[in-house]
Amino acid sequence: MTTKEHSLRVLRKLLGSQRLAVLATHRGGQPHASLVGFAASEDLKRIVFATPKSTRKYANLKADGRVAMLIDSRSHRVSDFKKAAAVTVVGRIREVKRKKGSRFAELFLRKHRHLAEFVASGATALMVVDVERYSVVTSFQDVAEIRMRGTRRPRTRGE
Repeated sequence: MTTKEHSLRVLRKLLGSQRLAVLATHRGGQPHASLVGFAASEDLKRIVFATPKSTRKYANLKADGRVAMLIDSRSHRVSDFKKAAAVTVVGRIREVKRKKGSRFAELFLRKHRHLAEFVASGATALMVVDVERYSVVTSFQDVAEIRMRGTRRPRTRGE
């Protein structure tokens, strides 16, 4: 098995088995980290989560759509240094409409049925990360980068 095949297998396993991620945002030079429930699309190009519109996280996302997410398999044991896997997701965020039958809402709710009322609330925003790349870390220091093609990538200053 090639390194890329192994990394994709680890990536799919993490995205499928884990329910929570750490979302990193920033605003005005101040970083902020939040725990969010998430779901990934089958093609790995999109990650969806829901957030209250009244949060610092939401304000940060509206101010700057660049995000990173950390998803990992740690068990809080010393063995994690060799056995745990982690993935960093880098991408751009966008808010999507929460229409009944929305494919993103359905994707999220397949994994988080218990949050149906939360997602349906007008005070909640449904957010989608258009993934630019994944960094997959295994065995404490083996790193593989997987770039996604075909995702929206808004231009930034200087491009």
